[in-house]
Amino acid sequence: MNTKIVYQILGVCALLVSCTSTPSQKITTSETYNTYLEVAENKTIQTATEVYDFWTEKLVKSPNQYPYLSKIANAETQLFSSTGNITHLTKAATHLELLNTHTKYQNAGYIRSLVRNYISQHRFQEALVLLKKAEVLGENLQATQKMLFDVHLELGNVKAAENYLNLFKNEQSFDAFIRLSKWYDHEGKLLAAIKIMEKAKEKAENANNSSLQQWSYTNLADFYGHAGRIKDAYNHYLKALKLDPNDAYAKKGIAWIVFSYEKNPTEALRILNTIMTAHKAPDYYLLKAEIAEYMGNITEKDKNIQTFMNTISTKDYGVMYTSYAISVLSEELQNTTKALEIAQQEIKLRPTPQSYDLLAWTYHLQGNSAKALDIMKTHVIDKTFEPVAMYHVAEVLKATGNTAQVEALKSELLESSFEVGPIMTQKIERL
Repeated sequence: MNTKIVYQILGVCALLVSCTSTPSQKITTSETYNTYLEVAENKTIQTATEVYDFWTEKLVKSPNQYPYLSKIANAETQLFSSTGNITHLTKAATHLELLNTHTKYQNAGYIRSLVRNYISQHRFQEALVLLKKAEVLGENLQATQKMLFDVHLELGNVKAAENYLNLFKNEQSFDAFIRLSKWYDHEGKLLAAIKIMEKAKEKAENANNSSLQQWSYTNLADFYGHAGRIKDAYNHYLKALKLDPNDAYAKKGIAWIVFSYEKNPTEALRILNTIMTAHKAPDYYLLKAEIAEYMGNITEKDKNIQTFMNTISTKDYGVMYTSYAISVLSEELQNTTKALEIAQQEIKLRPTPQSYDLLAWTYHLQGNSAKALDIMKTHVIDKTFEPVAMYHVAEVLKATGNTAQVEALKSELLESSFEVGPIMTQKIERL
């Protein structure tokens, strides 16, 4: 496939698609992944809860021992990762903020811990401010510089990100490899991104570091999916599950393969419902809505969309699901006025090509395709290659009479049918 098309599991699309699509060759076996769906005990949760209780009790007895706050925050972060419960992430932030207040933000390691939390919350502007403080302090400077690369790239500060990348890109370490892979992915160089991620995987395996192995397996699985190597993607999700049978991300990856590649929505829903009994994340409802739409169950689709919107209205989620909310408001709820308001706020917080794409798309849905095209020419075209943005570009080009350019985009987008899923593929075919 064309390596400029980058993978993204979609939220919700508006076109009703028949479930009679021809399924691809079956590569998954329920007998294999059922073993992981039926896991009864999550040892990570048990251990993290014990650690949390231990250090909380010690802090109560010795309230001046503020380093204990770091231990408690680490346990809360583990609990968030394992359960998806957003409260654990926000509580971890509270403990880390208190820790940094005690140290007057003079400990770069503590600052980086708080930054990791802010990154998880998509609080990138605040993360950047803190990293600049850590950079001045200089303690373990390279670790700070690598995180500055991450945050600048998330904020769309591409030149600044590249400048930091140049400081360590020739380093033969896991941390350097994964960032170089991310950079190649950003540039649309998928084969190069895969090659470097495979090197990172080898580093993790040689070090026998199970957490890094698991991380590299799931990220490599995503990349393999980008490249149409679906069986390799499936096998790497299984590798991750062998290390941690409760890895919700890997299970979701398998559910996507079953839905998008094998065209088995009933089984995909079964997997997803199993995941959701133990792990909570709002975007599961959007995937359920998409599957329901594919099955022709519009009532179920609408119910899941509403549940998603209700869930993210909780203040703890902050801006974590803003991009999803914009899409749902504009495409599903036909509230382009509210979607436009949020999209403009998102531009201020995170002026990336993807954010500008959402702004432009909302203008298009509001009937102002000319303004949408102007925004896309300046901020989206040739600046991102992810398929949803490229589909939006194609629709806007079509609406403004630029039909000659649409055919080339259509051909490229159709090569990404696994990434975008059966509903979006049908929409692409109608361009």
